[in-house]
Amino acid sequence: MSDIPALARGCAVLGTGGGGDVRTGSLAAIRAIREHGEVPLVELDDLPEDALIVPLSGIGAPTVSHEMIHSADEPGRIAEEVERLFGRPPSAIMSSEIGGSNGVAPVAWAAQLGLPLLDADGMGRAFPEVQMVSMYVAGLPADLVIMSDIVGNVVTIRPVDGLWSERLARAVCVAAGSTALMADYVLTTARARGAVIEGTVTRAIEIGRATEGTPDPLGALQESLGAVRLITGKLTDVERRTTGGFVRGTATIEGTGDDRGRRLTLELQNENLVALEDGRVRAMVPDLITVVDTETAGAIQTEALRYGQRVTVLAWPCDPLWRTPKGLDTAGPRAFGYDLDYVPVEELTAHG
Repeated sequence: MSDIPALARGCAVLGTGGGGDVRTGSLAAIRAIREHGEVPLVELDDLPEDALIVPLSGIGAPTVSHEMIHSADEPGRIAEEVERLFGRPPSAIMSSEIGGSNGVAPVAWAAQLGLPLLDADGMGRAFPEVQMVSMYVAGLPADLVIMSDIVGNVVTIRPVDGLWSERLARAVCVAAGSTALMADYVLTTARARGAVIEGTVTRAIEIGRATEGTPDPLGALQESLGAVRLITGKLTDVERRTTGGFVRGTATIEGTGDDRGRRLTLELQNENLVALEDGRVRAMVPDLITVVDTETAGAIQTEALRYGQRVTVLAWPCDPLWRTPKGLDTAGPRAFGYDLDYVPVEELTAHG
């Protein structure tokens, strides 16, 4: 339980503005551990090759998930459906995305089910769409999605590919009030090798601990991430709307101090996708862009951005998997409708 605060801080940073508010996931995790006991963190080598790993995540608009909290019954209903379909129970839970609440809440879901948590995820960050996971990039068939909502509905989808998994799961999510619990890519240990991003739970905890007890939390976080600082300033404009199961919009930061006279605009779709300064791209998806409080270095989710906040925007490289041709096709700028050729953040910011 002592790792939960650090895990939450790290997941908030890796969420790049999305994945849901970590406070909800943290409270659920702490309560579940108190009721059901500690959750072992395991690696792939700790599991039998035929063990069933269930990736879990909340799907929907983060703004809605604050008001419609996942019930304790949802993971149990999904586990029952997995056992019905596969003829044996799950052996471990994995976070589908380590970013935001979706990186913390799986601790609660694992505790409720009495299962270990795999030290891995499918993104190394947060992404808004179902097919934007490492398993899809690795070529595993997206032939099963199981969803459960807070009123007890369970929906099993057999999509023909990853893009259809997004369309169908999103439609179910919207029907459920724009939030639901989802399992996709239920896979064995053998199939998970090379298809998941390993060590990300441990990495999130390390990031969260980087700012503990230091007089310069922002500097410590930037060093831990290997990030570049895009701007430090004041949030002067936020435009957000919830539509189609997503939060979309823009945020504008006016520079202060050494950055006075500069203006950075962020394009949002649950996550921070593109950072622009005077029409010039400073960073873009799939690299990570996170807004943090300048004083505390605590990450600020897109739904919590408010006028007047004093913030710093950090950007750093994504997992190499996302820079492959299939990775960029899946979650590069063009996948989100931007007419941009991907350029790594270290190249975009090499000359300031």
